[in-house]
Amino acid sequence: MSIYHMKVRTITGKDTTLQPFSGKVLMIVNTASKCGFTPQLKQLQELYDTYQQEGLEILGFPCNQFMNQEPGEEADIQEFCETNYGVTFPMFSKVDVNGKNAHPLFVYLTEHAKGMLGTKAIKWNFTKFIVDRNGEIVGRYSPNTNPKELENDIVKLLEQ
Repeated sequence: MSIYHMKVRTITGKDTTLQPFSGKVLMIVNTASKCGFTPQLKQLQELYDTYQQEGLEILGFPCNQFMNQEPGEEADIQEFCETNYGVTFPMFSKVDVNGKNAHPLFVYLTEHAKGMLGTKAIKWNFTKFIVDRNGEIVGRYSPNTNPKELENDIVKLLEQ
């Protein structure tokens, strides 16, 4: 199964797949509105503004699994991200990223891009996965990695 066949739900409740993002470079991020890393939304938006026309898509998946840092409903999350960080990149409905109820997309991502010491579990909000234009996962980055630090890697993938 390819990443593009994954079923997802937009933050506005529309069921779809990742097929519309086929052929794009993707950065998939589990987000939260009340996290110390939440200001990374600004950098994610800056990358999106700069490189979206060249084929970058940033996909945000809110998650409430880490200390209940995403307690709101989808409409609240969308409003918060747009109002405070100007987010225009695609956001999706809240998901679990770990455990028995983990969304299949995050099961797939963690199976194919393990963390430090080979672990699968996502440790915190704002873990980032980069997918190339062919749907291959080429990187997994910790929450401590600022999105702008990935700019050179993104540019190289966009040039391929």
